Amino acid sequence: MTRSLKNPKKAKRKNKGSKKGDGSSSSSIPSAPTKVWQPGVDKLEEGEELQCDPSAYNSLHGFHIGWPCLSFDIVRDTLGLVRTEFPHTVYFMAGTQAEKASWNSIGIFKVSNISGKRRELVPKTATDDAEMDSDNSDSEDDSDDEDPDSSRSPILQLRKVSHEGCINRIRSMTQNPHICAAWADTGYAQIWDFKSHLNALAESETEGAQGAASVFNQDPLAKFKHGDEGYAIDWSPVDPGMLASGDCKNCIYLWKPTSAATWNVDKMNIAHKASVEDLQWSPTEPNVFASCSVDGSIAIWDTRLGKSPVTSFKAHNADVNVMSWNRLASCMLASGSDDGTFSIRDLRLLKDGDSVVAHFEYHKHPITSIEWSPHEASSLAVSSSDNQLTIWDLSLEKDEEEEAEFKAQTKEQVKAPEDLPPQLLFIHQGQKDLKELHWHNQIPGMIVSTAADGFNILMPSNIQTTLPSEGA
Repeated sequence: MTRSLKNPKKAKRKNKGSKKGDGSSSSSIPSAPTKVWQPGVDKLEEGEELQCDPSAYNSLHGFHIGWPCLSFDIVRDTLGLVRTEFPHTVYFMAGTQAEKASWNSIGIFKVSNISGKRRELVPKTATDDAEMDSDNSDSEDDSDDEDPDSSRSPILQLRKVSHEGCINRIRSMTQNPHICAAWADTGYAQIWDFKSHLNALAESETEGAQGAASVFNQDPLAKFKHGDEGYAIDWSPVDPGMLASGDCKNCIYLWKPTSAATWNVDKMNIAHKASVEDLQWSPTEPNVFASCSVDGSIAIWDTRLGKSPVTSFKAHNADVNVMSWNRLASCMLASGSDDGTFSIRDLRLLKDGDSVVAHFEYHKHPITSIEWSPHEASSLAVSSSDNQLTIWDLSLEKDEEEEAEFKAQTKEQVKAPEDLPPQLLFIHQGQKDLKELHWHNQIPGMIVSTAADGFNILMPSNIQTTLPSEGA
């Protein structure tokens, strides 16, 4: 149950420092194979530091909005359902974790000019480069994919709504994205309407937009006082306005809309023996949701059948911190635990007793966030207190023939550790105290994460299989 940020500090802009090295560059093949550094296994020697390899990303950017944010959500927009061309624009909502309760706010912001480029999965060798130079038709191999605005940094435009207390979790409604629900550490679950702020951001000019953010006072549409603070909150993706919230006193409440701006809040029967940590509505059933708890269990609820769960089962040997219900394969439910493990269950197998179809013990510290890809049914991303964000593809299996072919293509430049799970696609590092991640529903391959030191926007180059073909 690792939830709060350690010693939150307000971020300050810093000049980028120089990278480690002698400043020289070379296109020749290294004399020895490049070593893949394993987090938690390999140790840094005195004077050594890790460097980010930009060639591993189609896009990578970092930013902050002042105080760190424990939770955020990506807001659905009208810029296009499937966007693949750089630069990108993304809208967010996030809640701060300030030192004093009165310093907190909900940030509504737009990040534009997110630049990047498509990269080759297999690195080119010196021989390949020579062949490229001799072929006039391919002499501009990267220029076609280069973003013309890549020399410019992303532009952040921010509006703040004052908020009493830290925000534990925040979620935007799928059907009406300007409506959001937020959990406060004061014990209040609140619903807000940020339509005016999102409209103002959409209409605003981007030039010179990184000045001081405006702070607004605004009342929530609705609020409800739980018996204690909480973290679990989720909107139904099927039934507009239907909301569920869970608190640290083991209680779950169902919010049923009675109009566009009012809700009737009803308490469900207590089913967990400890704090309710996360809630997930079914992506296909309007009355079904799942809850997970510090007691190690997961419960499945059907509101048509009463106020008690239809089934409950032991999911992990430690706290179940987070869950994600697969929206492309609705029988699949992922859960992450305080012991660093995460599991995948096929809910169709619950009646048979053992519904676990995959279980991973790669992370050694608590899982803080887990989410299925909205574009690839077998892919999901996981963040952990070990400061790693990992991306997995459950459809992959070890293929020695394919590995041998890849080694031949790379001329043995890279030797991956033998004990890494074959389903592990990507490891992202560099953020401290990672708390939450989300895939972008409208930009395939984009993930955003939040940590104590700010946000990262990343698009790993090796998950481009999720991108539509050029003719799509």
